[in-house]
Amino acid sequence: MVYYQVTMTLPSELSDLALYNRELFAELLPKSAWSSAKRCIESEQAYRAGAISVLHTWNQKLENHWHVHLLIPGAGPSIDGRTWKEAKPPAGHPNTDGFYFVDADRLRNKYRSGFMRRLDAARRAGRLKLAGRFADLQNDENWQRFKDKLRAVTWVAHIQSPPTTESLAHHVVNYLTRYVAGGPISDRRIIDANARHVTFMAREGKRVGGERKQVPVRLTTGEFTDRWTQHIQPSGLTKVRYFGGWACNRASAYRTECETLNPSKPTEAVDPEGSADDHLFEDHFSDIVCEHCGSDRVVLAESTGKPSWRDLLGYASESVPHWYAEAREESDKRFWDDAMGEGFNAWYLESLIESAKERDPTESPPIQVNLPGLESIGPASSYPLNSF
Repeated sequence: MVYYQVTMTLPSELSDLALYNRELFAELLPKSAWSSAKRCIESEQAYRAGAISVLHTWNQKLENHWHVHLLIPGAGPSIDGRTWKEAKPPAGHPNTDGFYFVDADRLRNKYRSGFMRRLDAARRAGRLKLAGRFADLQNDENWQRFKDKLRAVTWVAHIQSPPTTESLAHHVVNYLTRYVAGGPISDRRIIDANARHVTFMAREGKRVGGERKQVPVRLTTGEFTDRWTQHIQPSGLTKVRYFGGWACNRASAYRTECETLNPSKPTEAVDPEGSADDHLFEDHFSDIVCEHCGSDRVVLAESTGKPSWRDLLGYASESVPHWYAEAREESDKRFWDDAMGEGFNAWYLESLIESAKERDPTESPPIQVNLPGLESIGPASSYPLNSF
């Protein structure tokens, strides 16, 4: 069976608003993407599909770029549940590569209208946070103009067919898993880093996903850290969702229906004692053996929990990278000296050290007192490098 990857992107006009409403947009984006795909599949191809969606919030340059990837099969049980249907181009369509899913323009329009309808409903229900630079959108007239602007721009709904007719679902799944467990950037893309700048390679271009040509991107350590931390998702935010026949409460019945109606046999060799994926794993790692016992079976010996970013980058952390600590110290100095006067930061740190030396450890800790003038500076959380 053929599987398609469908990528649906939010326009740049909504990217910053998504940062203020992460949980809401993480819900609306996948639901709108799946709903539009489902309606197009059922009306054009007349079968019931399932989908896996993976939320992705960055591009190669670590900029705020919200989009969702969906893995959707190009076939499934008919709407009436009696036959097996495969996606085919309409009569007269100039299809040249043998692949066709649904009409891309129609999918794009349904995605845009569906998302805007859900976003409008969220605002009416008070779920959309509109503060700071977005406070003017609380006004109905301003909100209407904002919606008109969004409807006037082109929304991206890109359908990517498999590379070959032999491509299977796990080829796309393996690609998507990098977005589930991986971070915004891999170490191999960073080509230079010091106390002041970070340089990394990134694709660029107008084509969906970027052009294959890569260019170096040089950012200050502060800007690099700021971009990177924008993509740390809040605890509990759902990145992976299952829809349609692949939804958790339908998957078993849907699979049975597909196995009953599908006239073709799976192309993978399935052993009664193991799945096709097991064989793929064994074939790929068959040359890896234990140097001590010679076994090719991997057994989990120990597991280490993933530390939080606060544990890694916090002020009291012993694991904080030296370049980050140095950049943060310099930024703190500039911030407090600008706010309270030249030399304030050094005086304050020296006072803390002297106070710690003089205080009897058996005494209660000193009472926290706000220094005059600090209330006019704003909360510490507004300072980029102090967000941990």
